[in-house]
Amino acid sequence: MSSPQPTLNLVGAGRVGKTLGRLWQQAGVLQLQDVLTTSTASAQAAVDFIGAGRAVSTVAQMRPADLWLLAVPDRHIAACAQLLATCNQPPTLAFHASGALAAAELAPLQADGWRCASAHGILSFADPARALQQFPGTVCALEGDAEATARLQPLFTAIGAQCFALASEHKLIYHAAAVWATNFLPVLQAQAEALWQHSGLPAELLPGLRERLLRNALDNLLALGPAGALTGPAARGDTALVQRQGLAVAALDAQAGAAYAALSALAHRLARDGRL
Repeated sequence: MSSPQPTLNLVGAGRVGKTLGRLWQQAGVLQLQDVLTTSTASAQAAVDFIGAGRAVSTVAQMRPADLWLLAVPDRHIAACAQLLATCNQPPTLAFHASGALAAAELAPLQADGWRCASAHGILSFADPARALQQFPGTVCALEGDAEATARLQPLFTAIGAQCFALASEHKLIYHAAAVWATNFLPVLQAQAEALWQHSGLPAELLPGLRERLLRNALDNLLALGPAGALTGPAARGDTALVQRQGLAVAALDAQAGAAYAALSALAHRLARDGRL
């Protein structure tokens, strides 16, 4: 007879919580038990998406579980841990999903004997339905108590993650890198399209231009690496043109102009040295 699946309680069920909960439920490695969010309606929506669990309205209603995931916004993790620490739950394993904050955010639980960790996948969880398909192969950083991370690793591996151990003192730099790689791409594209529209490029041409340039840039990046895929005036060392373009952009938007100058300097260094 197979042993029962470990139980999971979910506090917070936004895009990350929904995605992980459903992946674990589908893989049969964890059994979702109780779900608490900002409202019973949103908790029920998470339960419906995951396909298991019970929506509750207070922490006091949550039953003891083998694992607790605090999938709340970063600014609420410490307060959530403090609240959970006051509920007389038996100490077990608690972890959060922040990329920037360390397991130390769960200090109130750790003081009560809980094993605490953080687990962060380098994936843009823009939409849970899409993230379900995109998650396999995702690199996942595990940080915190050694026993906790050892228990989490096979659970993440079972849903396709590639796990590695991350030192607590490196979390901010690690997450800043993830922001560079994912969050800034939409910002850069939106800025480019705003400038194109200001230049008179017809709006109906933007979707095709967006797809063609992004796909070509990605293909080149994957095939040639960052330095090999780099093009443009900064890569050619045309500092005069970079300065003129930076001033033109700054005349429309000072922040965008400053960003253009800073990114051009980084592009020039990459072209010159082959690395940043």
